[in-house]
Amino acid sequence: MKKLTVLIAVIATAMMSLVGIGAADAAPKVGLGGGSGILVLKGGNTASACTLTTVGHPTAGSHKGELIAVTAGHCGKPGQTVVSESQQQRGKLGEVVYSGADIDVAVIKLDPSKVAPKRTVRGVTIRKIDTRANVNFPTVLCKTGRTTGKTCGVTWFSDRQSHFSQMCVIEGDSGSPVVIGDRLVGMVNAYYFLSCLGPETGTNIKTILKRLDSKGYGAFKPV
Repeated sequence: MKKLTVLIAVIATAMMSLVGIGAADAAPKVGLGGGSGILVLKGGNTASACTLTTVGHPTAGSHKGELIAVTAGHCGKPGQTVVSESQQQRGKLGEVVYSGADIDVAVIKLDPSKVAPKRTVRGVTIRKIDTRANVNFPTVLCKTGRTTGKTCGVTWFSDRQSHFSQMCVIEGDSGSPVVIGDRLVGMVNAYYFLSCLGPETGTNIKTILKRLDSKGYGAFKPV
């Protein structure tokens, strides 16, 4: 079933390039936000199914004003095409432009003529970024992932870069936004031992923002 889904995405992307930009412009924009499922095409009939952390604009740096999304670094490499998992027929919506394996964070440049940013996806709303949140025991964290939807769990502990929690996550939830209420505090990157039993681990938002700043995506603001 996974290969069939990927094949559909590849065919849809190819068809959109054949019909031309006029048809794409006439279609409604695709809504994407933190929690949206994506496919990152890797060539042939293979792809990574992942989740967006957030969508917004850098307000400083060399990429100021661009529409970008953030996800997990292992989801794709620079140059790889990104499509919406739920609207694959719309073809290419963006491209991975940066991937950092050390903190497992990637940046996707989105096409603003095709993408409409969303604050709320499947029960999780992101209104602001909180770099000072107390992401430590017994704080309850929540996330929305393309595989398991909205789940919440207690934080076990956190360091300056990562957190560890009891949220249920499995494959495909990588990149999911981690929130406290409507505040974005991090992303999902992996789980240990058993899916949904965890623990889940992810990168804290302050670490992500520092990396974005260093790559020209300064003072990022979610839309």
